[in-house]
Amino acid sequence: MNKFKTILTAAAIAITLPMSAPAMAQDFPLVAGEYTEVAGIFVNDGAEFKYAQHLADQWMTVQEFAKSQGWISDYKIMVNINPRDGEPHIYLMTTFAALPDAAEQARRTAAYAAWDERNRSQEQLIAESGNRAEYRTVQSSMLLQEYTAR
Repeated sequence: MNKFKTILTAAAIAITLPMSAPAMAQDFPLVAGEYTEVAGIFVNDGAEFKYAQHLADQWMTVQEFAKSQGWISDYKIMVNINPRDGEPHIYLMTTFAALPDAAEQARRTAAYAAWDERNRSQEQLIAESGNRAEYRTVQSSMLLQEYTAR
């Protein structure tokens, strides 16, 4: 009989929780906002200039294109001036309102390919990214969401 009571209790919670969620959301003191993706980058000794050149030329150009399309709202390069042992040297931050679904991602990939004057294939783009492994390592990635007070 205890097993049946547990099942009934779980069912009652499952039914009532979605009905109370909107009321709970109105009472919650924080409001969800934009997302920020943060990539932690380690740069090999002596490669700082080469990677900085890549960021200033290619990475920022792509970010500006994404911003012009309304896909992102902001981007930043943050340098860790005093990194502790094991901490990334650079953080690349990209802020956007929502995560794209698969169809939107495919549309963005096609729009980027049409915009890119070098008109490189996905295979070439992936190879270029891999070539940067010679002088930098993507050590971490976080997806954060901003919350503000109501």
